[in-house]
Amino acid sequence: MSVAERPNKLLKGATGDWEVVVGMEVHAQVTSKAKLFSGASTAFGNPPNSQVSLVDAAMPGMLPVINEECVRQAIRTGLGLKARIHLKSVFDRKNYFYPDLPQGYQISQEIVSKPDLRSAEEARAYLAKLRAILRYLGTCDGDMEKGSLRADVNVSVRRQGEPLGTRCEIKNVNSIRFIGQAIEYEARRQIGILEDGGRIEQETRLFDPGKGETRSMRNKEEAHDYRYFPDPDLLPLELTAEYVEALAGDLPELPDEKKARFIRDYGLSPYDAAVLVGERTTADFYEAVAKGRDAKTAANWVINELFGRLNKEGKGIEQSPISADQLGDILDLIAARVISGKIAKDLFEIVWSEGGDPWNIVETRGLKQVTDVSAIEKIIDEIIAANPDKLALEQLVGQVMRASAGKANPQAVNELLKRKLGI
Repeated sequence: MSVAERPNKLLKGATGDWEVVVGMEVHAQVTSKAKLFSGASTAFGNPPNSQVSLVDAAMPGMLPVINEECVRQAIRTGLGLKARIHLKSVFDRKNYFYPDLPQGYQISQEIVSKPDLRSAEEARAYLAKLRAILRYLGTCDGDMEKGSLRADVNVSVRRQGEPLGTRCEIKNVNSIRFIGQAIEYEARRQIGILEDGGRIEQETRLFDPGKGETRSMRNKEEAHDYRYFPDPDLLPLELTAEYVEALAGDLPELPDEKKARFIRDYGLSPYDAAVLVGERTTADFYEAVAKGRDAKTAANWVINELFGRLNKEGKGIEQSPISADQLGDILDLIAARVISGKIAKDLFEIVWSEGGDPWNIVETRGLKQVTDVSAIEKIIDEIIAANPDKLALEQLVGQVMRASAGKANPQAVNELLKRKLGI
């Protein structure tokens, strides 16, 4: 859906409605063991200045050499984003003072959107989707806390139908939640200034997550302030169409394609499919559980029981104490009517806390479902005798299940009670 086709979310001001316009510049660190222009390591968390090469330190005569793996990952990112890959690229120097930049200039590639976003919600969704695609591709780990992925957010406001307003750039926001907060605050700040008769100064701002507000960092430079010029030490990068096509043919299944397949092949709802494909690891976990089993039942257990418990304990799928094989075994025990749904949840807790093989646990702990009709009938007779006042069917079922410690087959309990009560 284009910008013109979708309904805009307007912010109400004292003098009327305002439209928020957002563009984003996302910095995604390429997954690679070495830097883009030197052989120095990119490992996170090492001591300061321990990963600096002679090239990085701008020693005389040290020339940069481009990292082929970074080029490969950049092309795969472009392909995954359905972008057109240019077969020829040139490198410009961006002269800009940084205290830790010996050369005195940057050489960078960035993922930049047009000012097509119209709300904080859209901006959050855009970045979340972009992050998911990068992680599926394996071209960026998307760890925003470590700075592997961060965003510069350009925000402006205008009356609907009017030209674009003056933008302010919020630098280096490292959380999807903070991006939403920063946009909301900045948009309302600008609206307040304009409605008071002021004008917006183009500037660079920072977001303070503690206070939930943006503050001025520096006046915004224009392109000419960066003094761009072609880098004399780096040759143009020329690719062959065959090389790009080979990379395109080796891309993994991406979130949208996987979601469509889950809906089509597994009969899942769009919501459940979207939850399961949010991360490649969760999608892989689900498919391992669903293989050869009822796909909808597998989705319910993965989303409700497993994800619910992981979220409660603040763990990711990689830290799950229950493997896909163990959860699959629990579903097999239910399908074989060896255990009931209630016992299955108890078994889930045991495996989560203690580990072990679900089939062995059921056998050694006597968790098998009682299917012996005579044994169930005996419990029913005792319950009815102890309750001379007529109880509702649901109440009787509950008492029978409690008396059997949840082991009685629920279907058999219902059928026997109905027969005895003449229902």
